[in-house]
Amino acid sequence: MPGEFVAELYRAFPVHVAERILMGMTKRRPVTLRVNTIKASPREIMEELRSEGIKYRRVQWYPDAFVITNRRERDLEQLRSYQEGRVYLQSLSSMVPPLVLAPQAGESVLDIAAAPGSKATQMAALMENRGRIVAVDVDRLRAQRLAFNVERQGASIVEVVAGDGVAVAASSPEAFDRVLVDAPCSGEGLFLVDDPATYRPWSQKLRSRSTASQRRLLDAGVKALKPGGFLVYSTCTLNPEENELAVDHLLKRHGGLLEAVPIELDMPEWSPALEQVEGRILGPSVKHARRILPSEIMEGFFVALLKRTG
Repeated sequence: MPGEFVAELYRAFPVHVAERILMGMTKRRPVTLRVNTIKASPREIMEELRSEGIKYRRVQWYPDAFVITNRRERDLEQLRSYQEGRVYLQSLSSMVPPLVLAPQAGESVLDIAAAPGSKATQMAALMENRGRIVAVDVDRLRAQRLAFNVERQGASIVEVVAGDGVAVAASSPEAFDRVLVDAPCSGEGLFLVDDPATYRPWSQKLRSRSTASQRRLLDAGVKALKPGGFLVYSTCTLNPEENELAVDHLLKRHGGLLEAVPIELDMPEWSPALEQVEGRILGPSVKHARRILPSEIMEGFFVALLKRTG
């Protein structure tokens, strides 16, 4: 992997954490899936998996999630339940931000960078397909893929918009009960040591470009949020610039209007957020954010839950 990336891990984290991250990047993770409860129940999917000789484990913190232990992704894509949209192949870490946001039936939700639709369709299921989700992606081809997944999953409350999430949010000030900013990022949490394709695109330029985009999306998300509403910011990267520093910057920019609040999802894979970066003490509520370190079942992720108070 890029030597500069590895060196930065050791600068950002204590040695034992950096080495745990690197060890997690040596693991080949099993396929995981989520039951689409709009169309099926976990019990129905369990029966189908057993009938196909597919071995699985349940996930303690999310009853709709399964870890598949004896099949590859392309095998599962042949299942009727996959082709009919009754299950969705999705990493466990990717399932976490919607659970933290916890949208309720009847609410209005903005997913500001939504393709390919894993989280938008998950939120529709959590909302019992009642309410409204506006799912936006700036890339037209990715938006088409998003629309395909929404239709296959039967997530009829999801409105797909091909456009700039910042512009969509600006056109709807204080209109949404909850906002998900699962931002484009440098993807460091997905790196695998034996797969150069996962880290070949990495560069400082990509990180800087991602940081600028994330801050635009976060500002827009806050403006689209109703007073008293909640926003989740998540990335699949590891560096503090795109994570804790992004939250710290947002809180200072919107002082008195926003606060980071504790995450109530009880999950053993959580790790604490950094409370200081290169000697710089961050705002006191940034500590409520959480990290997921790469492991044998989880990709690296960062999640923060924020509440609009003003």
